[in-house]
Amino acid sequence: MVRCGAEEFEVPVLYFRDDSFQAMFTADLQKLRAVMPSDRLQPVPAGAGRGLLGVGAFDYLQTSVQPYGEIGVVVPVVYGRRPPPPVLPALVDATWPSYGLLVLHLPVTRQLSCDGGRMVWGYTKFVSDMHFQNTPELQEVRLEEGGEHILTLRVTKRGLAIPDRRPIVTYSVKDGALVRTTIPQRAITRLALGAGGSALVLGDRHPVAQSIRALDVNTRPLFTRYFLERSAILPDGEIVERDVRPLEGFLGTRRDHGELDVTPVAIV
Repeated sequence: MVRCGAEEFEVPVLYFRDDSFQAMFTADLQKLRAVMPSDRLQPVPAGAGRGLLGVGAFDYLQTSVQPYGEIGVVVPVVYGRRPPPPVLPALVDATWPSYGLLVLHLPVTRQLSCDGGRMVWGYTKFVSDMHFQNTPELQEVRLEEGGEHILTLRVTKRGLAIPDRRPIVTYSVKDGALVRTTIPQRAITRLALGAGGSALVLGDRHPVAQSIRALDVNTRPLFTRYFLERSAILPDGEIVERDVRPLEGFLGTRRDHGELDVTPVAIV
């Protein structure tokens, strides 16, 4: 049992149902290397001096804690090994040895999720506002904090439906140690190559938007995916290296919760 102030929750955290969608972009490879907290972490290359940057949105509908929203800004990495060649980045996943996602930013809509994520895993969480839209054609989220637009992610619903039981592996920094967390999941996802109407729009002034823009990200995705169904288990992480560089992320302002809403689909 983990206690955060007056609230508590159990680990592992169980995720029974969510609406989630993701997109993978390219960014400057040297700039991605510069944000790595460990020299043993290598960004996955995408060719021509580019690496990969992912953005994923999760509207957690049923969990072992209360429902909340979360958006991850991550860098696909390999730990302690040579990264894969930039042949087809869409197919580089948890099957590659020591592959994972370095979490740069992980805003959520509840303070308990923020505090617990930082306390247990070292995730770079802060409390924010999320406005989701889910229609037959697309899924979209607008992320804001303190009235400032951070980003908008739009993913069109297309692609081949396939089962996905590969775990999500994350890397984060807690108390000067690099933490690897393996998150089992069961899902049915639709993967599509190219933009196809999907896009990332960055805000102008917010520090998180500026930090993403500083990586020279191409806002047209290489590929996208959205989930027809998904469940997952978030366990404790394991320390794989000590005395690494800090990765605290944006702290934001403390508040019990941010705004979380979903625009209803108009029936005509």
